[in-house]
Amino acid sequence: MLFLDELPEFPRAALEALREPLESGTITISRAARRAEFPARFQLIAAMNPCPCGYLGATQKTCRCTPDQIARYQSKLSGPLLDRIDLHIEVGALPSAELLQAPSGESSAVVRARCMAARARAVARQGGSNSALQGKAIDQAVLLDEAAAKFLNVAATRLGWSGRSTHRALKVARTIADLAGAHSTQVAHVAEAMQYRQALRGAL
Repeated sequence: MLFLDELPEFPRAALEALREPLESGTITISRAARRAEFPARFQLIAAMNPCPCGYLGATQKTCRCTPDQIARYQSKLSGPLLDRIDLHIEVGALPSAELLQAPSGESSAVVRARCMAARARAVARQGGSNSALQGKAIDQAVLLDEAAAKFLNVAATRLGWSGRSTHRALKVARTIADLAGAHSTQVAHVAEAMQYRQALRGAL
């Protein structure tokens, strides 16, 4: 697992170097007419503020960044890199009262059991995890029903998604279906997967 905090603060070249291992699970290094390939399969988790001051979209404080500052900050993350990240979630700040009075969630043991059952369904169906699906194997394993296919096609067109983004969303939708114990991937699963692929918030 690789966790990168304050993602836009890393050098652009370092972030772009992540594209190859995120896609293929390997990294190729070429030096002085020599070429070597190394395994580099990892889970990437990254965090960032929506703008340099951190308050874009916040209700407690007002963002003091200009539109140009926000655009420059967010543009440090290229489209091809973002395409390779499955889940894009905005986590807003909670009022202190809501944070302190929040009820307890599910135990880790319950969540773990549900995840293990979902993974077992994927392995039984295609011999591996949904995240490892490539090419035609995605279409064969996702089992997308007709209504869900139409919904995804319209939504992806309106959002301007690339083929890679669409395939990533499909694999997430298949995982959501597996967590629910569903045989096919349905509209509700696709819609939920789309909610996990939020675009960066722009200047207001």
